Amino acid sequence: MNSLSKTPSPWLVLYTKPRAEKKLAEQLLQDGIEAYCPVQVEIKQWSDRKKKIESPLLPSMILVNIDEDKRDRVFDRKHAVRYLYWLGEPAKVTSEEVESLRSMAEDSQFESQGLEKLKPGEKLDMTALGFEHIQGTVKFVNTQECWIVLENIGYVVRFKKT
Repeated sequence: MNSLSKTPSPWLVLYTKPRAEKKLAEQLLQDGIEAYCPVQVEIKQWSDRKKKIESPLLPSMILVNIDEDKRDRVFDRKHAVRYLYWLGEPAKVTSEEVESLRSMAEDSQFESQGLEKLKPGEKLDMTALGFEHIQGTVKFVNTQECWIVLENIGYVVRFKKT
């Protein structure tokens, strides 16, 4: 196969140890492995203060873009657990979906949407939420948060208003 005609490798979903998503993504980037941990900003309240924190959109998961023959390199880091499989194959996320996650996280377009208009079970064109060419299914919704199933990876993404 000609190297010029090589198609980009899909992003894979990698399980992490709990609360190690951002740390593992940073370590993999240092190792030269393209990794992405989508985050959202939340306001956490304690008895004496409020603080904005970044929490992962995909708890205990990150996305990695790595060639097939180098996939095991991620396990050189102790926080990597295993790859997510969907229907017997490694779960693959397209570059378009990753870019949509990036733009959604940066633009926070989700907050401007009327959550009360969404209904569980509704098929949702994710373009209105900052995604392109992605469809999801509303799993749960109330005035403060919404859970949407991303069918390509069989996972629920939780969005919260800040």
